[in-house]
Amino acid sequence: MTIENGRCLCGMVSYAVSTEPMRVTFCHCRFCQRGTGGAYLVEPIFDKDAFTVTAGKPRTYDHRSEGSGKIVHIHFCENCGTKLFMTFERFPAVAGVFGGTFDNPNWFERSPENAKHIFLDVAQVGTVIPAGFNTFGEHAATNDGSPIAPLVFECHHVIGEA
Repeated sequence: MTIENGRCLCGMVSYAVSTEPMRVTFCHCRFCQRGTGGAYLVEPIFDKDAFTVTAGKPRTYDHRSEGSGKIVHIHFCENCGTKLFMTFERFPAVAGVFGGTFDNPNWFERSPENAKHIFLDVAQVGTVIPAGFNTFGEHAATNDGSPIAPLVFECHHVIGEA
């Protein structure tokens, strides 16, 4: 059963998901800034079994994470270059989708109950962080998996403002 579909710019590679995301990560790290060409990545996270490539065959670029030292596999269309999803050595059971590649990028919920903002220490000046979300200076957990206590802003917070 498909809930939502997505694809690259040229349509050569497409995918489908069969569930709501497990969670949504707003990642403000330099890797995601470079990878998206924007201020951050909106990344819904799915169980790998709920994610399927439905047409085409994406190419894969392997990148060693500066934070964890583990490999991040970036899957993209070799024709148009669109980055579609990532799989992770550190988290082998999940796939993280580049949220803007969904046919309807607004279909999934983004709320304090299911989402977090990470890598605020390197977030771009002027980025607005909504009130009530768990936020982290870097990852939400240490490399050994120990959770890090979040910071939650009571009011909207603008990066670079006191």
